[in-house]
Amino acid sequence: QVHLVESGGGLVQAGGSLRLSCASSGRTFSRNTMGWFRQAPGKEREFVAAITWSVGITNYADSVKGRFTISRDNAKNTMYLQMNSLKPEDTAVYYCAATSWVGIPRTSAGYNLWGQGTQVTVSS
Repeated sequence: QVHLVESGGGLVQAGGSLRLSCASSGRTFSRNTMGWFRQAPGKEREFVAAITWSVGITNYADSVKGRFTISRDNAKNTMYLQMNSLKPEDTAVYYCAATSWVGIPRTSAGYNLWGQGTQVTVSS
């Protein structure tokens, strides 16, 4: 069975930085794209960023473009999200996800494997 495990969340002041990690373990699985989503209380889960596993093509939500950077380490089977210039509106539970689909889905329906989430809280 394949597992995705997020880490790196926490409490940070506005303007600060955090780096999230998503480690995948278990049997090898077909993974074309991995992504980050977030869900704030009372809101729907929203796309943050995604990266194609083999080539490293990236895609970002407009709300995080220029502040967040997604990357991956193929050898470590780990994906990262570097978050800089954090704002209170970035507060949410952040989830990593993987899909065998070709392309870069920007909706949660496009992903078939999810982590358990990690809380990010940005204080003003």
